[in-house]
Amino acid sequence: MSEELLRLIHLAATAFMTGLIWFVQVVHYPLFKSVGPEGFTEYERRHARRTTFVVGPAMLLEAACAGLLLLHAMTHEELDAFLPALGAGLLAVIWFSTAFVQVPCHRTLERGLDAAAAGRLVRTNWARTAAWSARLVVAVAIVLET
Repeated sequence: MSEELLRLIHLAATAFMTGLIWFVQVVHYPLFKSVGPEGFTEYERRHARRTTFVVGPAMLLEAACAGLLLLHAMTHEELDAFLPALGAGLLAVIWFSTAFVQVPCHRTLERGLDAAAAGRLVRTNWARTAAWSARLVVAVAIVLET
């Protein structure tokens, strides 16, 4: 695969995830409180399963591309590794936040509607929203530097 194609795939995956995280942050998560306690447990289980189906492949593709771009920049002296390293660092923040903050909130919500956990999920998800937005800027810059 050419580096140009890799950069474009990376940009596409990052743009997809950035758009999705903004939708989740502004529309989807705030609507949790509209579901009501009666059906919330089943709703959350279905939400988690379906969301994983959508975001899992895109997150893995984005991570693979980011890793390959960083590896390529680090192994070619003529390339500047700053942007790929910055993008990889932002991705590490996203994955860390997902694993250690958002997923535990979802696990709590799978046991039933919990206003504190739902509020924490919405508040802490702003970190991922900001990081993915910054990653999109970095991904565009990576494409433009060719």
